[in-house]
Amino acid sequence: MGKRLEGRVAIVTGAGRGIGRSVAILLADEGASVVVNDLGGGVDGVGGSDAPASQVVAEIESRGGTAVANFDSVADYDSAGKIIQAAIDNYGRLDVVNHVAGILRDRMVFNMTEEEWDGVLQVHLYGAYNMVRHAVPHMINQGYGRLVLFSSGSGMGASGQANYAAAKEGMVGFTRALSRELNEHGILVNAVYPGGATRMTETIPESTQQLRQTQRQAAAASVGATQTTQGAPIMGPPEARAPENNAPKAVYLSSENCQITGQVIGTSGWPATLYSPRHVIRSIHKNSRWTLDELDELLPISLGNGLVNPVPAQQPR
Repeated sequence: MGKRLEGRVAIVTGAGRGIGRSVAILLADEGASVVVNDLGGGVDGVGGSDAPASQVVAEIESRGGTAVANFDSVADYDSAGKIIQAAIDNYGRLDVVNHVAGILRDRMVFNMTEEEWDGVLQVHLYGAYNMVRHAVPHMINQGYGRLVLFSSGSGMGASGQANYAAAKEGMVGFTRALSRELNEHGILVNAVYPGGATRMTETIPESTQQLRQTQRQAAAASVGATQTTQGAPIMGPPEARAPENNAPKAVYLSSENCQITGQVIGTSGWPATLYSPRHVIRSIHKNSRWTLDELDELLPISLGNGLVNPVPAQQPR
């Protein structure tokens, strides 16, 4: 233990289980005082229990660390403010926020209810705003902060997760905007694409996993590739799928040693990966407005040349 966060105060949302738990424990091992936040609900966000967060606090204290439990919801603006206030009341400052809390309400969009859409965005995307909005004034006053928002590779497209994908990719845009707004105040902001064998991943039906695997294979075959990493599960031995593998990378992004900002970092499995931001890869130009006839002729052989449908058409059964 290098005590890289000695004297720092951190909040980890969704820290009662899985990835959040491992991040909270490592932050504490590195010297941070940690607010362990977890509503204690089910994977779908229903219900609540004090036990998960309390158990993590007990584990941190048994390792010689400092932590306090908090059971407020990130999904509500005022409730999220209480999470921030817990850090201020107990430790007098706030240096780090890791927003890990999340829920799943998977459904194909043609069956998805408004409640299933709203509930997922409320925890992930609104939760990110709620936490950041309450945290940032404290960080600005002290001229220092680290924000790590847990997004997901599902944001690049995952069947049955339109709500989750929209929320998670929204967090990427939020991260990039924040990095520009807050850099002059000494606050660095990054998103991560985590992964691992967790309670959430265990709830994904086998039929959905098979559908996604079929889609990945079809897309790869259509371009002559042998594999694709977009949305693919972690491969390798069971230890490679452990949620704890995310923690060192997330804690690095939470530390003073980190000078990276506005990026998306993959933290699942053994690797640490950097995702490229969106940028123009092709363009066509003329010195006047395009006509539809011109676009009909040119787009297929220019912008559309070689592009592959993410889910290539299948033969009718």
